[in-house]
Amino acid sequence: MKTLVVFYSRSGTTKRVAQEVTKALNADVDEVIDKKSRKGILGFLRAGYDATRGKTTEVGFEKDPSDYDLVIVGTPVWNGRVTPAIRTYLLRNREKIKNAAFFSTCAGRPGKCLEQMEELWGKKPILRKVLIRKRLDEGTEELAEELKKFVIIS
Repeated sequence: MKTLVVFYSRSGTTKRVAQEVTKALNADVDEVIDKKSRKGILGFLRAGYDATRGKTTEVGFEKDPSDYDLVIVGTPVWNGRVTPAIRTYLLRNREKIKNAAFFSTCAGRPGKCLEQMEELWGKKPILRKVLIRKRLDEGTEELAEELKKFVIIS
């Protein structure tokens, strides 16, 4: 099964999880780049506001998800919601993704992020998982093990 791990990460936490999952599953990886600056305190505040308002943003990514049997999508949780970058990615690629799994990283409260991702894609993913920062290492291992049930590693 050809697998792609797609992620957006502002601080690097979600990127770290995505890299570990990619390695565990021998998958390809693609980082979604938000073209809007999210740096510094103003970027942080704007990020939460944009997520709360359900805004999209201009993004860049390299791989075509239609080339994959499974696309694993990861995002941080911003104000209990999906990031504008992943919102945009899912809306743009909803017809191209055959099967999906979703994960989110957060400091404590996951809010409605995974439910929003499912609504944006329009189908039920094979797996939804929240990783809490204080248990990130264990959560990453659990996520990889759960995904291995669905993926034949070559």
